[in-house]
Amino acid sequence: MRPNIEGRRAKQQSSPSLLIINNIDMQTRNEIELLSPAKDLECALTALRCGADAIYIGAEAFSARHAAANDLSDIETLVNEAHTVGARVYITLNTLLFDNEVEQARQLAWKLYNIGVDALIIQDTALLCDGMPPIELHASTQMDNRTVDKVLFWQNIGLRQVVLARELSENEIKTIAKATTVRLECFVHGALCVSYSGQCFMSYAACGRSANRGQCAQMCRHIYTLSDKNGNTLQKGHLLSLKDFNQTNNIEKLIDAGVSSFKIEGRLKDKEYVANVTLHYRKIIDEILARRPDLRRASSGVTIPNFEPNVYKSFNRGFTTYFFNGRQAHQSQPLTPKSMGEWIGNCSRVEKNSFTIDGKSELHNGDGLLIVHKNGETSGLRANKVDGQRVTPLKMIRMQQGDKVYRNSDAAFEATLKHENTHRCIPIDIRYNFDGQAFSININDADGVHTEIKRTIPSEQANNPTSTCENAIRQLSKTGGTIYTATVEVTETAANRHVAASDINMLRRDALEMHSKNRIEHFKPADCKLISSNIPFPQQELMRSGNVTNKEAKQFYESHGCKVNELGYECQQENRGQIVMTTKFCLMHERGTCLKQHPEMRSALPHKLSDDSNSFVVNFDCKNCQMIITMP
Repeated sequence: MRPNIEGRRAKQQSSPSLLIINNIDMQTRNEIELLSPAKDLECALTALRCGADAIYIGAEAFSARHAAANDLSDIETLVNEAHTVGARVYITLNTLLFDNEVEQARQLAWKLYNIGVDALIIQDTALLCDGMPPIELHASTQMDNRTVDKVLFWQNIGLRQVVLARELSENEIKTIAKATTVRLECFVHGALCVSYSGQCFMSYAACGRSANRGQCAQMCRHIYTLSDKNGNTLQKGHLLSLKDFNQTNNIEKLIDAGVSSFKIEGRLKDKEYVANVTLHYRKIIDEILARRPDLRRASSGVTIPNFEPNVYKSFNRGFTTYFFNGRQAHQSQPLTPKSMGEWIGNCSRVEKNSFTIDGKSELHNGDGLLIVHKNGETSGLRANKVDGQRVTPLKMIRMQQGDKVYRNSDAAFEATLKHENTHRCIPIDIRYNFDGQAFSININDADGVHTEIKRTIPSEQANNPTSTCENAIRQLSKTGGTIYTATVEVTETAANRHVAASDINMLRRDALEMHSKNRIEHFKPADCKLISSNIPFPQQELMRSGNVTNKEAKQFYESHGCKVNELGYECQQENRGQIVMTTKFCLMHERGTCLKQHPEMRSALPHKLSDDSNSFVVNFDCKNCQMIITMP
């Protein structure tokens, strides 16, 4: 049964095969949204302070990051804080569901709707069927959104935002944007899945942990040996482990391509990471907005930082733009799945208990360093004592001249982040007046939110109206501890009345508290009208890679003209002989032996990819530029 709704939005009826249309105008693509991750409330509030226009966060269940669950009470607190600054909160309800979980997920959706959440990010199409609340829905990247037809389908059945596949190039994004009107969201920073999202079944096939149900075992970060069909070893290392995404230099290109929401990966990252990366992209977007009158920010306020962001100093495996500019070399990080950090130089001298680096970076006691030895192996150490470029570690390791040195933990920068006090301000205009009987405060802001309060408080004729006016301005400007910065106007009638400072302060506090409540009300999400639809799905049939794991999802696809021939991997007893990963990343291209340029190497196919516990068959679909990994 659906819960009784007595919160901020009224319950509406819904119908099977939903078309979701908001009763407000569709947000246009010129409204630019910076979307930050949060594993918990603290991370979310940090992201808001550092300039996020929206937060995506997991609830108590059904999130693709099983380890990042949050209580509804924390989410409600976040919703209020976010709406005060005009920001939005998206909940990741983005796992596949079994039959016995569908109703639980709907019940959770109703609870989230009732506390004012702005949207749900979903993967399972059972959540597009009867019983859902009238809440905005977004198509998760787990829905494998890399074609015009797929994005157009989600648009036409009413989803408001579509998270694009990370593999898309600039031209592919432009093509999708030109053919659709739905808001497009894309990842711009953080960890990359080597597989097309939603199309990796390696973790489930190998150890029963489904990535599509939030339990990925990160098989792609393992050490693998690649060998040909004759048993010859071709390569060894973290072969499927990609560098991290970094679109720092492509944000404006993405805007012009049609993207309006820019997503930072990292719902398992700490608040220091979230602060640094959010502020980094906030500065980039603000610079673009400042010279582009055709664009506007998706939330309110001004972010005032107290540190200079540097994404090279937060967790990273090295950076790549992946396929944005076409297929590139060196997309993987075979040395380590851990943080590489920033390259600071090479080892130029080795002594018994210390070594010297030939770089110019300022080093600090406590820095964490990663050494890449000439043989390709890596070692980590902590700088116990630093003297210029000379490092004395707590325990010396075997090193030689020419070893590369990376800093993956900058002690001074991390200390700054732990004590960062970036804040976000909403400018307001305060008008203080006396009408002969009561004093009033009127507050207006750039979002069109207005607050007025009136109080009858003791006063007397002012002996010095100029001094009285100055004191009133001084008291009404004291907005410390709030998100507001005030410009104050005192009318002549108010300046002529002397009022105790404590009474003015009380009046100010009451007005600001009321204004925050009014802003929360102003930015609450609109309800949706639900209308039935039978728009054809772009595929005529689905096999197990279609990720259908419950009866209602099956009915959804069939109601849209698509036959479900097999249920998803998680519903199967045997997955041997099945494709467990489809990826645009290609080991042959990465090694400089693309089969299109080296067709003679086809005689050694298929290849084998092995770790300590598993072996997989690797083939190459050169027509579609894809690598196919199969469970033997």
